[in-house]
Amino acid sequence: MPSITPTLWFDTQGEDAANFYVSVFPNSKITDVSHYGEAGPRPAGTVMTVEFELDGQPYLVLNGGPQFTFNEAVSLTIDCADQDEVDHYWTKLSEGGEEGPCGWLKDKFGLSWQVVPADMGKLMADPDPARAQRAMAAMLGMKKLDVAALYAAADQK
Repeated sequence: MPSITPTLWFDTQGEDAANFYVSVFPNSKITDVSHYGEAGPRPAGTVMTVEFELDGQPYLVLNGGPQFTFNEAVSLTIDCADQDEVDHYWTKLSEGGEEGPCGWLKDKFGLSWQVVPADMGKLMADPDPARAQRAMAAMLGMKKLDVAALYAAADQK
C-alpha cells in the first residue's frame, strides 16, 4: 500500500503549527521546509510547506491561503495510555484553543483533536451493552475525559 500523509491547510501559520506540534509529541521532528518562489501564488520566500513527523507518522502543512479553514468534520485522535497522557495532551493542545465535549478540543490553530484512552473503542463496544451505555453516558457529561470515572460508570450495577 502506498504511504498516506495527512496534509493540513493553513493560511500563513503552518510553520508555527508544525513547530508547536513537534514540541508537544515525543519522537517528533520537522523534516523539510519549502518556500514559494517567484511563480507565486504567495510572495517569494514565504513558507509554502512544512513536512514533519509526529512519532514517526508523516504530516504536511501547506500555507495555501485563507480559502479553507478547519472544522470538526476532520480530527486527529490521540490514543492515550493513561490519565497522565490524557492530562498532558489535553493541557498542551487546548492552551489558547477551545475545549469541547467528550474528549474533543480545538487547538490554537483551529485543528480538532480527540484525546481519549487507548481502549476507549473497546469500552464503547463492550459485549455488555448496558456497560457500554453507562460509559457513553459518563463520557457525554465530560470535556476532558476522566479515565477512572469512565470505568467507574461502566462498572456500576
